[in-house]
Amino acid sequence: MPMRELVLDNVSAGYAGATVLEGVSLSVKQGERVGIVGRNGAGKTTTLGTAMGFAELRGGNLKADGKDLRRLRPFKRARLGIGYVPQTRDIFPTLTVEENLEAGLNGRSRDHLFEAYDLFPRLAERRRNRGRDLSGGEQQMLSVARALMNDVSILLLDEPLEGLAPVVADELMAAIKRLTADRGLGCILIEQHVDTVLDFCDNVLVLERGRSVFWGDVATLRKSPTILNSAIGLHRIE
Repeated sequence: MPMRELVLDNVSAGYAGATVLEGVSLSVKQGERVGIVGRNGAGKTTTLGTAMGFAELRGGNLKADGKDLRRLRPFKRARLGIGYVPQTRDIFPTLTVEENLEAGLNGRSRDHLFEAYDLFPRLAERRRNRGRDLSGGEQQMLSVARALMNDVSILLLDEPLEGLAPVVADELMAAIKRLTADRGLGCILIEQHVDTVLDFCDNVLVLERGRSVFWGDVATLRKSPTILNSAIGLHRIE
């Protein structure tokens, strides 16, 4: 059964001897779009890392459909339906596009490949090209498509638009919108362009120095520009 909801409740987390997050909460259901914004070092990537199992959970609760995830390793969380696309565009540079996608199938139906090509026509055109020969935007599309090979219900995206030309960024965001609207995926998006978050997301978490300064719907956040001014230096919300 597909995962219906991922919940972080009053979470504290970090790495080695450093605590990065304290008392952070958010939730995402199938079809929902959640954004995370904040200055560099605010704890955005650590929030996704905590959900995926890469950061150490030191307090609070982390659950998927009520199931405690604290003792589950990252690959088991992925099997539950959590897909993760890191900032690093984690693809195999010497493998072709199609080989990259096949590596993510793990015995699942090849129909997933055709769905990826339908979502990203650029990848279909370049399916025989090696990962290292793709443009930055095509590599990012491949990274997202690889995550989808795993029967994903909740997709975690860490700054997928970073460094992309505007036309490619628009193309990628259109595909992500299709995933949430047509396929019902839940999505947590970290993005530096706040306007993109406000236009795309239903709810937003604003982080400052590892703490939540806002968690709620976009309409409420638009009425509270001082929160964004303080947390990330945005001076105008229309």
